[in-house]
Amino acid sequence: MQQIQPHELAEWLGRQRERGEGDAGIPLVLDVREDWELRICRIDGSLHIPMQQVVQRFDEIDRSRPIVCVCHHGMRSMQVAMFLQQRGATRTYNLAGGIDAWARQVDPACALY
Repeated sequence: MQQIQPHELAEWLGRQRERGEGDAGIPLVLDVREDWELRICRIDGSLHIPMQQVVQRFDEIDRSRPIVCVCHHGMRSMQVAMFLQQRGATRTYNLAGGIDAWARQVDPACALY
């Protein structure tokens, strides 16, 4: 599991979408926050599976793609990224600083909480 900075994720998502390489090259952004948190701010195109549901909904996660886990500040998402890695996902990342850092560094329209 690696850490990825918000600006690095933004560049990666933008680059892959511009190339039109399909889903295989685009990282799966897995948002593990609670429903109420998602209503405040989210990264477009992210898959929402709250941390407490990851085990039960494991099959919904496309492990053939790079997976970037996201939460509020990066702690819950780090635990999920480590879990996914232990279950065979070879390209797992944790968004350093979480959605809070994303809002501050990449998307100022994203509300802070």
